[in-house]
Amino acid sequence: MRTLKLLGCMALFLLAIASPVFAQGGGSGLGTGELRFVGAAIGMGIASGLCGLGQGKAVAGAAEAVARNPGARAGIQTLLVLGLAFIESLAIFTLLIIFVK
Repeated sequence: MRTLKLLGCMALFLLAIASPVFAQGGGSGLGTGELRFVGAAIGMGIASGLCGLGQGKAVAGAAEAVARNPGARAGIQTLLVLGLAFIESLAIFTLLIIFVK
């Protein structure tokens, strides 16, 4: 029931946001250039958010691993830094693709 209520609120919100677009005349709408920037901003936001979630999960796993086996700290830390670099590179690649387009 809560999911259905949330879905309804989201649909109502999207319709309220989109209503000025539908009220415009024929020639004064948004062009493809402006919509490309909006899509790029949404894509960068999604990529950055998911990279943040991945980094948080990786750091939590590394902290738990060090707490269980303190003797393996050096190996765990090396793999953690390597993994964080790969995760962060995903957001940087997304930003690069946005600048190229």
